Amino acid sequence: MHSWKERVRIRQGDIAQADVEAVVNAANHELWMGSGVAGAIKRAGGAAIEREAVAQGPIAVGESVITTSGNLPSLHVIHAAAMAAGRPASFESVAAATTSALALAASQNIESIALPALGTGAGRVGLSDCAKAMLAAVREHCFSHAQPELIVFMLFGDNALKIFEDQFAVEDF
Repeated sequence: MHSWKERVRIRQGDIAQADVEAVVNAANHELWMGSGVAGAIKRAGGAAIEREAVAQGPIAVGESVITTSGNLPSLHVIHAAAMAAGRPASFESVAAATTSALALAASQNIESIALPALGTGAGRVGLSDCAKAMLAAVREHCFSHAQPELIVFMLFGDNALKIFEDQFAVEDF
């Protein structure tokens, strides 16, 4: 069996332009798409993504829903609620949202997915804690699920990229 790390890529770029089957939106529990990752996805993909998401909400923090992707190159958007609207995220909520997004992708037979650094914008989770929570959740998911085959962390900025790369390199999972 291959290492879970063989399924993971860490990249810098615009998640709205990721060449994957599904992109993950850093959502709040009400599923409104405001600024940050959600705003970028909505701007690039169109307001229909938000309307479709909101129609499925509100959801519990840590849960995820799936929508179509509008004008994005991906086929789907998975909205992972890492925080309640107007409230901070936490290590635990980031891990839970990551787990639920990956489980939803697996249940839909999605082979490739791009994730942002959940909870680090309005949710105010530090990048180091975010990387630890998300990488641990990805590792656990990979041990019990074959899908997605490719998991891409699509990060904004040099600092986020370095922190995720460093965490990925030092973790002895």
